[in-house]
Amino acid sequence: MMTGVRFLTDEMGQKVAVQIDLKEVGTLWDDFYDNLIARQRASEPRESLESVKTSLMKQGKLYSSGA
Repeated sequence: MMTGVRFLTDEMGQKVAVQIDLKEVGTLWDDFYDNLIARQRASEPRESLESVKTSLMKQGKLYSSGA
């Protein structure tokens, strides 16, 4: 069993929740949370890097590197 992670079960012994000791496995939680966010956003519309750069330049928030 992994240290720092405990499963909570219902009266039937089914896992219903998990407790994570952030002091022991905080980086594990960070990775898990990042993965959840990425999955939630997977169906959101995408914007190309070039269109983001163009938009930021028009707003004066990004300047051309000259390359």
